[in-house]
Amino acid sequence: MIDTLLLTGAAGTLGRLLAEPLRMRCRQLVISDLAGPLATLAPPHGARAVACDLSAAAAARDLLRGVDAVVHLGGVSVEGPFEPILEANIRGTFNLYDAARRAGTRRVVYASSNHVTGCHPVGTQLDPADETRPDGHYGLSKLFGEGVARMHHDRYGIESVCLRIGTATPEPADRRALSTWISPRDLIALVIASLEAPQVGCLIAYGLSDNPRRWWNCDEAWARLGFRPQDSAEPWASRVESVPVPGGPIAQALQGGSFLSIGPFD
Repeated sequence: MIDTLLLTGAAGTLGRLLAEPLRMRCRQLVISDLAGPLATLAPPHGARAVACDLSAAAAARDLLRGVDAVVHLGGVSVEGPFEPILEANIRGTFNLYDAARRAGTRRVVYASSNHVTGCHPVGTQLDPADETRPDGHYGLSKLFGEGVARMHHDRYGIESVCLRIGTATPEPADRRALSTWISPRDLIALVIASLEAPQVGCLIAYGLSDNPRRWWNCDEAWARLGFRPQDSAEPWASRVESVPVPGGPIAQALQGGSFLSIGPFD
């Protein structure tokens, strides 16, 4: 069992989903987010809530003191102008890892994104080692985070699992999600496996359910984590396969979907 586990981005949709399951896997859960969003949460029983803006290096160092492992969800979660993404996703992620190095934190589960490879054509089968083709500012920031994770492993020995999370919603909503969806149950199990699997090094794994139409080859990474998804998007196929991805031709042609229709922001 992990002694002290930190969950960043705790007030977001995925943070709210994961907080209680993570509380059961550690002796002390610390949940963190910006002060405003964090004030809307009722922390799980026994958890400690700490407001923190990770773009401030000193605040990140204070937050990480005594932390053994991190599930890092904090940051901007959608495509948008570069400056907010720079502060939250790029500067914030670097500060978190730098603070983890100083604190002796052993492992980070980093919420990367399928948007790291979102400019590959729909239907292209990808392995985690294939060429990255980010589809916007958000995807680019997540690629930076994967690089930060790699550097901190190679130089300082911090283990990371970078999860390129797919469509994390209660149900698949359109044709794209038949390939990219991950159920809440599978997401919880994948994050826990990423925390607890032995000797992961710096591993990249796509996060999705057992979808027959998936574009991403996950078997080797999942085997290293000891994870096997239990759900599939296919039961929704008859309902959603005729629902196009919103955003026009480019959103329907490339794997990043609707994010490709957002911007530029001149």
